[in-house]
Amino acid sequence: MKYIYSLLLTTLILSSCGGKKNQSVEEIIATDNLELIREKKTELDLSAQQISTQLKQLEAKIKSLNPQTKIPLITTFTVKESVFTHFVELQGSVDTKQNLIIFPEYSGVLTKVYVKEGQKVNKGQILAKIDDGGLSQQLAQIQIQTNLAKTTFERQERLWNQKIGSEIQFLQAKSSFEAQQEAVNQLEQQVSKTVIRAPFSGTIDDVITDQGSVVAAGQSQLFRIVNLNNMFIETEVPERYVSDITKGKDVKINFPILGKEIDAKVRQAGNFINPANRTFKVEVEIPNKNGDIKPNLTAKLKINDYTNNKAFLIPQSIISENAEGQQYVYTITDKSNNIAKAKRVIIETGKTQGDLIEVLSGVEHNEEIIVEGARSVKEGQNVKILENNAN
Repeated sequence: MKYIYSLLLTTLILSSCGGKKNQSVEEIIATDNLELIREKKTELDLSAQQISTQLKQLEAKIKSLNPQTKIPLITTFTVKESVFTHFVELQGSVDTKQNLIIFPEYSGVLTKVYVKEGQKVNKGQILAKIDDGGLSQQLAQIQIQTNLAKTTFERQERLWNQKIGSEIQFLQAKSSFEAQQEAVNQLEQQVSKTVIRAPFSGTIDDVITDQGSVVAAGQSQLFRIVNLNNMFIETEVPERYVSDITKGKDVKINFPILGKEIDAKVRQAGNFINPANRTFKVEVEIPNKNGDIKPNLTAKLKINDYTNNKAFLIPQSIISENAEGQQYVYTITDKSNNIAKAKRVIIETGKTQGDLIEVLSGVEHNEEIIVEGARSVKEGQNVKILENNAN
């Protein structure tokens, strides 16, 4: 090809130099003869047109004799059925239902604090004691009276069983004993409120009120107790996923601060749509054996909302769109060795995940799709396959 161009160029130069007494272009320009200059330009224009026509003829002949001269080079991949799992990305915060501020049920002086911050406690363990203001002494006196009433009742009951004495005496003794028992129970409940116990097993995260302080029932904060064994993440999910995100769905959890990822499942999906933001709540239970996950810690969630066990996945970058808004890709047909024809195929796509997109229709199992070069080929054009990668 380079030889042909060189030959034609030489011919042009020779022809331009042969006329007008073999004068060169520079010599003719130097004459300042307008007629002579115009004549020379016309001669060169005609020669250029003839050369251009000849070049096109030569190129056409070369292409017919060697069709692979300008054939596009492409790479392909073979579409295979695969499992496609789509995730909704959300954000949530860690919470626990056993994160509690303990308030007193009795007013008085906090005479004893038996625990310190960071201490692990068991359910029912005594945490502190409030001065009962003499309730214990009152209880002791009533218990003595109750014991007497009990003895009187038991004796009266034995006599009544033997048909000795009147019924009214028996009933009075019984009523007196039961009244004393009720009084004892009430005082015992009052005294028990002066003892602060752990409502569940956990860790004393904060001792809020110091020993010796005066506390008020239902108002003074005494301790914060936390149990890190029953942790969960709560997040709000847009209502369009209400039928897709249900109990038992897989969840991938990432804690950016901890640099930790764990797998979990949806523990509960709410049934109420919040009218303010059109979302419903979802709870995800999380294991916390090491205790490094704390309440209110921020987490990124990927919740599985869709799975296709027989999906066709292709790179999004190879998809084009026509004037009608239809999406298409190029496949290959009539493959012979590494030479094939490009075929444009209209496809219907589904969900995306990363750089891949799900193809719902238009391609088949084991079909080869053009990847590299997909933007430069045309329908029915011959292409040369450099490489094929299975999906």
